[in-house]
Amino acid sequence: MELYVTGVILKPKGLQGEVKVELVTDFPESFLSRKEYYAGKSIDSVERLKVKKAALSAGFAWLFFEGIDSVEKAEALTGWKLFVTEDQLLPQPDNRAYVHEIIGMKLLDRDRREAGIVTNVIRMPAHEVYEVQVGEKKILVPAIEEFVEEFNLSEKYMVIPRYGEFL
Repeated sequence: MELYVTGVILKPKGLQGEVKVELVTDFPESFLSRKEYYAGKSIDSVERLKVKKAALSAGFAWLFFEGIDSVEKAEALTGWKLFVTEDQLLPQPDNRAYVHEIIGMKLLDRDRREAGIVTNVIRMPAHEVYEVQVGEKKILVPAIEEFVEEFNLSEKYMVIPRYGEFL
């Protein structure tokens, strides 16, 4: 079963077990309707948590889980990631992709020769950046139209005509 991160538990709030969750999604409203998460420190050690109550405020989700009814129990969840299964992912709008769809894409130069493979997508304050493995080194490519000439999700490649500037 493939799992995908949708949030990270930051800290408890109050004495009744509520937790503050950093959103890792383009669809924060999904936190209001989702009834269950796989949760854990890593993808290899998850357990199911059922949602009792959810709210959104100030760019965060605020969740109560069944069985988490004290600040001590909520504190134990600090740092846990909230995961969903692939069938729970909402469809992306045009010109958008999930990170797991981008990782593994080929980076092509202006002559359409393979120059590297995307290994990660890093969120930065201004925009995302593609981390690309090129031979023995990694380069960072801004994920903006000025650098990415073509992005083909179905065939898993992107064209970066200014590739040489990154070496």
